[in-house]
Amino acid sequence: MSETVLSLEDVVAGYGRAAPVLRGLTVTVRAGEVVCLVGPNGAGKSTALKVASGLLAPRSGRVLLAGRDVTGVSPQRLLGLGLAHVLQGHSVFREMTVAENVRLGGFTVRDQARLKERIEVVKDLFPVVRERWGSMAGLLSGGQQKQVEFARALMLEPSVVLLDEPSMGLDPRNTQVVFDQIDLMRRTGVAVLLVEQNARRALETADLGCVLDLGRVHISGPARELAADPRLGRLYLGGAPAG
Repeated sequence: MSETVLSLEDVVAGYGRAAPVLRGLTVTVRAGEVVCLVGPNGAGKSTALKVASGLLAPRSGRVLLAGRDVTGVSPQRLLGLGLAHVLQGHSVFREMTVAENVRLGGFTVRDQARLKERIEVVKDLFPVVRERWGSMAGLLSGGQQKQVEFARALMLEPSVVLLDEPSMGLDPRNTQVVFDQIDLMRRTGVAVLLVEQNARRALETADLGCVLDLGRVHISGPARELAADPRLGRLYLGGAPAG
């Protein structure tokens, strides 16, 4: 069995004085595994990613990265420890080149030889980055911009990447490109914790699915089995599966 790289253990978290959004959430992600969080709006999917990446401190519970307790550690520190977070929506700097956007992901790397090596790695992983290296990022399609975001996130060789709604606003062709790249990350050994509006498509790609309801895992199991379960289809995934 693969090594566990990220664990959220019995996490309770919320915003301000409001009732907690997460109410004892436990999720585990292993190396080279894609875990997808699905569920209705307000179930706590994006909140779980914010807790994992240090953007939101939990009220109780803990976050472990490669077995190390990193609860409350800053996002910047977590990035250096191997956890990258690709936020919802497009986060490229449109008036900067692809090269400048990608290099920002390696801004803490002082060894220029290592920096060049990482640039070549992400260029190989994401051909559009190599092809459009000198182009303004704002001129790229939505799917191409998302690949630039992925490349930037991988510059520091993270062990786990958090993806929040990566296909948001994309047409079917670019959505397919994004999921192909998620599969590529998995095949390189990177663990992925994914929140995705297109729940069926995400479960087709993921290894493990976790259905969240009222801030905790309601059901979990092999992702494709969950996608095919007509009960889950009616309750959480927008209707029964076709076929």
